Amino acid sequence: MSNKLEDEDWDLLLRRIKDGKCTPFLGAGVCAGKIPVYSQIASKWAKDYDYPMKDSDDLIQVAQFVAVTADTMTPKEEICKKIREKLKEVAPSYFDNPYELHRVLADLPLPVYITTNYDDLMEQALKSRDKTPIQEICRWNKYAMQFKRTSSDYVPTREKPLVFHLYGTYEIKGSLVLTEYDYLDFLAAISRTATLSKQNILPLRIQEAFTDTSLLFLGYRIADWDFHVLFRILADYLKERDRMHISVQLVPGNVSEDRKEKAQKYLIKYFSDLNIHVYWQDCCEFVKELRKRWTEKERAEKEQAEKEWAEKEAFNHGT
Repeated sequence: MSNKLEDEDWDLLLRRIKDGKCTPFLGAGVCAGKIPVYSQIASKWAKDYDYPMKDSDDLIQVAQFVAVTADTMTPKEEICKKIREKLKEVAPSYFDNPYELHRVLADLPLPVYITTNYDDLMEQALKSRDKTPIQEICRWNKYAMQFKRTSSDYVPTREKPLVFHLYGTYEIKGSLVLTEYDYLDFLAAISRTATLSKQNILPLRIQEAFTDTSLLFLGYRIADWDFHVLFRILADYLKERDRMHISVQLVPGNVSEDRKEKAQKYLIKYFSDLNIHVYWQDCCEFVKELRKRWTEKERAEKEQAEKEWAEKEAFNHGT
């Protein structure tokens, strides 16, 4: 498995982006440095609530323990409070950095962005680029149902893109898919509508993105629940269309090269039927390369258009 995309993969990805036929998926890894890493939150909770198991850095398991020993809403209230505090530290000027991950994505001409994160950094980045993002969430439980629906005639555009929060938003605590029970209930809610219309849970525009665009997954780890649940949901959609998708997986830390190689082979098998090209690369490095190649593509197309216009003008004046 390569750590970087081949030129032909880049060419296809850039064409899909230009046509608005690419949908980014944002995982927890894209927020490193802005929102506390989930393992850090889990470790703190494990200490505060005297978590007895060894996997004290597993947020889902620790959150489940807190939900059982305290109450269901406690871990959601605490993580929403933490996110709200950290978001106050993110000034608008943060997105002035042309290589900031959310900024790079916001500069692309895309109509739909999907995130499994609870924060609104993608929306903030889009606003900083003079776009008007519309936020929607997956209505998997009674709390998420309280979120105001977008107009039925709304069509996502490059100027007015849709940002869809699959696992809820910090603005509605009960909408979060956080604990082990939440993930099971979430899957059950999706499965119950498998043979019926899913629009009450997954808007039609999101289902169309699943089937009619190339998906770009950023900031996920192979062992994370949010990763596995996400692909369990997407599997049936991806099998319906023969499009290339890309997953930039976060490189596992503190493991031997031999175990990394075994994990890579597992990933190849895991994605073998879904036409997903998998690469292990730092997300920030990936989007820097994306920025560079996208800028070069736009410049080349502009120069070509100017050359063709000049040739046409010269021909007209010559005749």
